[in-house]
Amino acid sequence: MSEKKIPALGYALLGLLQPQPQSGYDLRKIFSSTSMKTYSDSPGAIYPALQRLEKQGLIRGKVENGVGLRRRQLFRVTPAGLSALRKWIERPVTRGDLVWGQQEIMLRFAFAHSAAGADAAIALLRSLEAELKTYISALYEELDKMKEFVPISGRLAFECGIRGNECLLSWADSAIADYENEIKGGTR
Repeated sequence: MSEKKIPALGYALLGLLQPQPQSGYDLRKIFSSTSMKTYSDSPGAIYPALQRLEKQGLIRGKVENGVGLRRRQLFRVTPAGLSALRKWIERPVTRGDLVWGQQEIMLRFAFAHSAAGADAAIALLRSLEAELKTYISALYEELDKMKEFVPISGRLAFECGIRGNECLLSWADSAIADYENEIKGGTR
């Protein structure tokens, strides 16, 4: 397997293929009919991404008979693909993730339970929670320093960003509690 960087679309495809094999057409339908369209529902992006994942040994395509005379290629995640997906899910949340990749954090979380288990999902939430706490503190320090020279519109825009992160922190705390309640209830 090549150690090339996998883009978010690649991880989205691995996550969607992890529970069951699907065709490129099936994947395009998921992307076009859900909020995952932000990653792409274009055949010009999805099919080349599938080819790259297959070339890297992360998925395997197999042509199978479909309805009637139709044949279609179904893609399955390989053990290497599942390992790459789990490694991506389980890596700690960084400041860069918070600044540039909050959408990708949620993508990681969306696949965490099914691909890596409840413990990995909780660990991701706890990592998010810890990083948010230090980030929000740093944002408040920055706000205090900028109040003297930033116009009110700039200050209010910055405060909007802080509040968005506080909302995400509140959600993470709630999600951790929900997970812990379900695990204690035996619905793991």
